[in-house]
Amino acid sequence: MNPRILLRGLILIAVLAAIAWAFEKTGLSTALDTTWIDKEVRGKGVLGEVLFFAVAALFLSVGLPRQVVSFLGGYAFGFLVGTLLALAATALGCVIAFGYARLLGRAMVRKRFSARIQRIDAFLHENPFSMSLLIRLLPAGSNLLTNLAAGVSSVSAAPFIAGSTLGFIPQTMIFALAGSGVSLDPTLRIGLAMALFVVAGAIGLSLYRKHRHGKVLDESVDRAIGASETDLR
Repeated sequence: MNPRILLRGLILIAVLAAIAWAFEKTGLSTALDTTWIDKEVRGKGVLGEVLFFAVAALFLSVGLPRQVVSFLGGYAFGFLVGTLLALAATALGCVIAFGYARLLGRAMVRKRFSARIQRIDAFLHENPFSMSLLIRLLPAGSNLLTNLAAGVSSVSAAPFIAGSTLGFIPQTMIFALAGSGVSLDPTLRIGLAMALFVVAGAIGLSLYRKHRHGKVLDESVDRAIGASETDLR
């Protein structure tokens, strides 16, 4: 795996965790009660959960990184509930972007991402569930562009969304753990999240190299994760 991809993921975990830690330790979390999470979501019960889910899904559908939503879910609701809400919002965001591309945005998406659409179509066509799962396990690539390109392609919606949702689980859990207030020492919690990110990324890369069968998802993704020409054989 390209060390830069791994490093970016680890830095993202560390920075988000440091911000949350600073809020808690310095009292900024109470001073910044006008911020959206603290004011509208945390401690609001079911209404806060529903609001977080709806807003997160909307922003995810237009490109907000799912890792950030997962971290905020853990920060707002704890590991378990945060993971479930972030996963559900990520899946709905996938459905919204896919549905927009398929039903309303074909011309725009085809014009802007024609080459990517062809690669996504070829990559997913024979085994859309397993290959969608594979894409989501990779620690690289654009979630939004994948959703849009798949929506315009010939891929069936159900296996794409089901495989994507299953593939979202590892990173959702990792970033929700990093943002949560579970009863672990903060250093241990962040260290565990980083270790799990490395393991999940390595598994995703290994499966990608093993099962892509000569297909290229995206040239920039292949360069980023360090896939070589020998992987195509």
